[in-house]
Amino acid sequence: MARTHYFPADRVQYRWDNRADPVLTVAPGDTVVYELREVSDGQIGPASTADVLAGLNWDRVYPLAGPLRVEGAAPGDALEVEVLDLHTRGWGWSAIIPGLGLLAEEIPGPHLRIFDLTDGEATPLTPKVRIPIRPFLGTMGVAPAEAGSFAIMPPGVFGGNMDTRQLVRGSRLRLPVQVAGALFACGDAHAAQGDGEVCVTGIECPMYAVLRFGLTRGAGLPAPQIWAPAQPPSGPAYITTGVGPDLFTAARDAVRAMVAHVQQGHGLSREDAYVLCSLAGDLRISEIVDQPNWIVSMHMPDGVFV
Repeated sequence: MARTHYFPADRVQYRWDNRADPVLTVAPGDTVVYELREVSDGQIGPASTADVLAGLNWDRVYPLAGPLRVEGAAPGDALEVEVLDLHTRGWGWSAIIPGLGLLAEEIPGPHLRIFDLTDGEATPLTPKVRIPIRPFLGTMGVAPAEAGSFAIMPPGVFGGNMDTRQLVRGSRLRLPVQVAGALFACGDAHAAQGDGEVCVTGIECPMYAVLRFGLTRGAGLPAPQIWAPAQPPSGPAYITTGVGPDLFTAARDAVRAMVAHVQQGHGLSREDAYVLCSLAGDLRISEIVDQPNWIVSMHMPDGVFV
């Protein structure tokens, strides 16, 4: 029988490490409730000014809830993470941090904005700008296959700091399991973000989250894949990803994975699947600021399949 678990709010990890002992063990089908810290781990608060950015302790950035062990998960399987619920906790922040972001040399910062999230929009930026809240978790991943302790920020084929804004409530994320038990962790919650996260922050915020875990044996995924519910202006879509230090290679990997998905899941020939990607697929840069790896995603609308 599926169970509901509550992840201890005081247990976090600041690095990926497949040698870490699991905080919680769940079975496929179980649900886990989280209270997630914002990404600075309390170093930035509702009353902070830009002065705080110069003194950030980067060893405390990215407090992820984890690791979580999933019974029976083994390398080659796909860990399926269904996002059942997400709620912000009233406030958030975004910043330009010196040395980071796509235009770090041109717009160096420091610059900090604090947002009130209580009315369903992020206010204020200017009196004429209101940003819709679309909560998602910027980081969800399993422990990487390589032994050692690794920074959270760059994503990988194991997932991690994907910053892919389509992972909203109702989405389903599939992660290629790298080690026994998967050792899943999550955090880095965002109230809103555009594709690319170009200044290196979304609206970073504390968040309530509810996730349900499943397992597909022997899926052999090359990188994370997503089914996403409708988001304006498009409807529901299946998403494949390419992850790596070269955008062209990552784009090819994302398309290659979508061709395989369409061929296997919808009975098209490899050639017709490739043509469909060109006619109906959207190739996007989902994340380009967490060097050295970038994420390119290929989106295929559900509506093209009868």
